[in-house]
This record gives sequence, structure tokens and C-alpha cells, in this order.
Amino acid sequence: MSRLELMTWTEVDTYLKRSDGIMIPVGSTEQHGPIGIIGTDSLVAQLVAWRAAKICGALVAPTIGYTPAPFNESFPGTISVSSAQFSNLAAEIALCLARQGFRSIYFVNGHGANVAGLRRVRGSVKNARIRIRSWWEFEEISKLRKRLYGKWEGMHATPSEIAITQHVYGSKLVPLEARQPPKLLSKAYILAHAGDRHGPADQHRREFPDGRVGSHSALASPEHGKQLLSVAAAELARDYLRFLRK
Repeated sequence: MSRLELMTWTEVDTYLKRSDGIMIPVGSTEQHGPIGIIGTDSLVAQLVAWRAAKICGALVAPTIGYTPAPFNESFPGTISVSSAQFSNLAAEIALCLARQGFRSIYFVNGHGANVAGLRRVRGSVKNARIRIRSWWEFEEISKLRKRLYGKWEGMHATPSEIAITQHVYGSKLVPLEARQPPKLLSKAYILAHAGDRHGPADQHRREFPDGRVGSHSALASPEHGKQLLSVAAAELARDYLRFLRK
């Protein structure tokens, strides 16, 4: 069993006798364009962590799904919390786990705006080692995303993340207007807005009215998602094991 919430405390106690490591998926609850589901970031981080855990024998904590996404609050369904609230919650979770013996805590991230807050957690938790990795940042998954979607991967409501949810949870009907590509982003825009550094919610919706930020979501497919999930999980499992060995 690799999921903390499906185990008994005695099973967790037995696990701690062989390993002090745990994965914590972190996502968001926010719009993902006219095709992507609201929980995309949380679900993808969770799915990648679960698959990786089966490969490397890790334990996976429940997903943190309420995180900062203020730029998307003008889209119905988005639930955003402050960066401070998110960091405090993540830190309390990490501290609690560390007190029980989990001294190697690996955050599996699925939302760009989480990174700064998770780095603050790493600085505040002194009795555990913390590693932060976004599922898309490894070399092989980056190559695959580029090969499948090229310039149309974009920044938000990306075809790669939507493909993974399609593989597991099924596809939504693609609205006619979403079959057309969105406005292509410049390299300068991508650099300036990395880490989800977007403007106020109303302004963001005016600039990207259907929620896609340079991402041609309609290119996604369940077949792509199966491949993307497999590659991402394999890379994450290898990195987790390297983390434990340090």
C-alpha cells in the first residue's frame, strides 16, 4: 500500500522502520480552460506520485489542493488561498510528519505558483530534509512535451497536463472555439510570467478570456496522457531514490 490515507497507523509504523521518506503531492483548484477540469494540477501531481510510489516503494500523503491562484479568481470554480496561508499549512504538515519520523519529505508539485511557498517551507522546517520537484521539470518529460506539442504547450491549461487527466478520468467535449489555437506567447512573456506571475484576476481574464494561456489544449489525447504519465512517474521515482540516498 502506497497511500497514507488507506493505511492503518500500525502499517505506517512498520513502514517507518524501513524508510523515513514520504511524498506529498501539491496542486491547485483552479480553472484549466474550456477543456481541462478544475482539479487538473492536484490530480496530475497525485497521479504521478502514486505511479512513482509503486516503482520506488514510497509512501504518498494526501494531496494539498488549496493553494495560491489569485489570477484565476475571475473564472468560476477557482478556489485560491493566500501564499502565506498555503506556506503555513504545508509547513505544519511537514513538521508534523517530521516529528513522527518522516525526515525525508518530497513535495511533488503540479502548480507553478506553489514553488515560492514551498521554498519558504524548506527554509522553516529544520528537522527534516525537503525536496521540491514539479512533475514536468525532468529532462525526459520535458523532451516528450516538446515533441508532442512544441510551441503549443504554452503556460496554463497545457495539453500535457490535460492529456494525463484524460487518460485517467476521460475527455470533455471540445467546444468549437477551443479547437482553434489560442494567442501564441512570446519568449519574453513566458520568461516574465514564469511561476504564474500573472496580474490581477479581472485583467488576466480579459487577456485570456477562455482561460488558456498560450496552450492549445485541444491537442491533448488520452494516448498522450498514458505516455506522459509513465515517463513522468519513472523520472520522479528515480529522483526520489536519489534524494533518499543523499
